[in-house]
Amino acid sequence: MSFLDCMSCGFGAVILFFMIINAQVIQDSEIVPERLQAETNKLEFEILEQRKNLVLARNTIEELNDEKATADQQIAQIIALLEKLKVELEKYDLVTLAKIQRVEKLQSDIESLEEEKKRLLALEQEREKEGTRVRSFTGDGDRQYLTGLKVGGDRILILVDASASMLDRKIVNILRRRNMSDAVKLRSLKWRQAVASVDWLSAQFPLESKFQIYTFNTEAKPVLEGSEGVWLEVGDGTQLDEAIRILRRTVPQDGTNLKAAYEVIKSLRPLPDNVILLVDGLPTMNAAEAKRGMVTSSERLRYHYEAIDEVPSGVPVNILLYPMEGDYFASIAYWLLAYQTGGAFMSISKDWP
Repeated sequence: MSFLDCMSCGFGAVILFFMIINAQVIQDSEIVPERLQAETNKLEFEILEQRKNLVLARNTIEELNDEKATADQQIAQIIALLEKLKVELEKYDLVTLAKIQRVEKLQSDIESLEEEKKRLLALEQEREKEGTRVRSFTGDGDRQYLTGLKVGGDRILILVDASASMLDRKIVNILRRRNMSDAVKLRSLKWRQAVASVDWLSAQFPLESKFQIYTFNTEAKPVLEGSEGVWLEVGDGTQLDEAIRILRRTVPQDGTNLKAAYEVIKSLRPLPDNVILLVDGLPTMNAAEAKRGMVTSSERLRYHYEAIDEVPSGVPVNILLYPMEGDYFASIAYWLLAYQTGGAFMSISKDWP
């Protein structure tokens, strides 16, 4: 074998070996990429799926963000609406409170008007009653509280004690004042109170009634001179005014003869249907001339019971007592007289009328 043949055979063997190896490599290279491609395809599918999921997640996040933004906007609107409602509610509360206060004020006004209505109705009724009166009397405040005293009647007789005891409530002051001037006597508080009482009583006389006013001390005489035993017409009040004027100028003096006062009752014709006696104590005498010396309490009580025998039956005697110091039996004695005749008895306070 020649060298060239050897070289050719060796080169050919190398080529053959290379071809065998190359064929094996191609086979292996063709198998491996197919598997890798499958894995690659799988990975690409998974990546695609994840991208889809990512897109879905992003879309979901965007939707949630949109919903959150919408919710925030709605919350802001609700908060604004609540603030608005709160303001309106406060406004309505103020309006409601104002309405409640107005309603309460209206109720108070209604109550005030009702009270005013009642007062006016009472005043109107009083005016209607006063429409039958010819005189008026204004005292110190509202002094018309003599309940139980009948001032009305067809024939009203007022008997006024004008004895010296009407100068004061205390015996010492009576003794002192009776020696003073007539001007001082006329200013005595007790006497002025008695005159004011007659003034008040005369203001209650009905227009159609008749009256007579007598004073008594040692004897009884009418205030209007020359009217003995005669009933006077209330009329337009002229005679009443004149009687009160004269009574104010009458000076209290001398003793107390109640028998003479009660004799006036039965001397009037027809008899009075209402007698009002203003007196401060039991009588000190039973005749025009009193006996000399001190008159005891028992004697004064005896004079009283002797005097009331002159009161005609069926004539009510109302007693207005101006209490005097030390005359303890006067209240019960005059109360019994009022009770027995169907009249009223009142002990007058210092501030009436």
